[in-house]
Amino acid sequence: MSERDSVIHLIAGGVAGTAGAVFTCPLEVIKTRLQSSNAFLPINHNKNSHSTQIRMSESSTTQNSFSTLRRPEQRRKFSSTILRRVRPQVYAISHCGISSAPKSMSIIQCLRHIVQTEGSRALFKGLGPNLVGVAPSRAIYFCTYSQTKEALSNFGILSTDSPFSHILSASCAGFVSSTATNPIWFVKTRLQLDHSSQNKMTVIDCIKGIYRMNGIKGFYKGITASYFGISETVVHFVIYETLKRKLVEVRQKRPEDGKSTRDFIEFMAAGATSKTIASCIAYPHEVARTRLREEGNKYNKFWQTLFLVWKEEGKAGLYRGLATQLVRQIPNTAIMMATYEAVVYILSMKFNATFYLESHRNGNSNGKSQ
Repeated sequence: MSERDSVIHLIAGGVAGTAGAVFTCPLEVIKTRLQSSNAFLPINHNKNSHSTQIRMSESSTTQNSFSTLRRPEQRRKFSSTILRRVRPQVYAISHCGISSAPKSMSIIQCLRHIVQTEGSRALFKGLGPNLVGVAPSRAIYFCTYSQTKEALSNFGILSTDSPFSHILSASCAGFVSSTATNPIWFVKTRLQLDHSSQNKMTVIDCIKGIYRMNGIKGFYKGITASYFGISETVVHFVIYETLKRKLVEVRQKRPEDGKSTRDFIEFMAAGATSKTIASCIAYPHEVARTRLREEGNKYNKFWQTLFLVWKEEGKAGLYRGLATQLVRQIPNTAIMMATYEAVVYILSMKFNATFYLESHRNGNSNGKSQ
């Protein structure tokens, strides 16, 4: 692969990642909130307390009225009447202090809670670091993926369309990208978990706080979970490349040359399908990574975090936010993969048409989404 080809994949990866991040930022914030340990509905006891005070006042008044009655039959009649009136209230008072286990928020409830308590701008918390990180992250990933696959082919180890070539290339790309950009994603997660509506945390405040508490190593907390997340990428790309190869075979049977709108829609569908399957299989690592990036020392290591979440919240806790993840990832991956293919196609046609046409006749393709 020439230097020009590498630059094309770098640019395409950066543009594709940025486009997906901007359009799906609100869903990213909601997903992060639901994955955290604070994703529960707030319990308001004010109403019960107020009702209890009223009922206690009524009880005091009733006691005074009862003491004014002198005849026994009057007292019995009065007691019977009061009992019928007060029984439902007594039952309510006896249960006002009993609360069930905290109930986790749904996507709509989380969205409403964020807007009501922090304003609509809170839905774009962490967008700055996201935009700063997504371009280099995707660029590093796409370029590493392409060059690894090309190197495996040039040295005669694996052909470019081999499933093992996709697995090794995706693993190398995921490792390099995660290691290089983990500090950016750590800061982004901390900003998205900031619930303050008045004194909002800035990027600089967040960076200073992390460094003051844990030093440089603090920015790499949760990176083990990111490495385990490479398995999601591997599954994603094995499925995506298989679908892509089938689509290329079908396209070669069609008479038209070049790419049409239909081709990019097919790429979007292939990307969305592969990412959905991969996310469902490897999702618990996302929850562990978010918990590890929270403030505090409750969650320290990857396996300890998974075990603790399982113990305290059950299996559902390991998949909290999955619905939001799928709602976000499907359009994000579709937008990103289609944008990537479009940018590579445009730049290759303009600067390096021969390489692009030859590689895509063999079903050679690249891509990634976080």
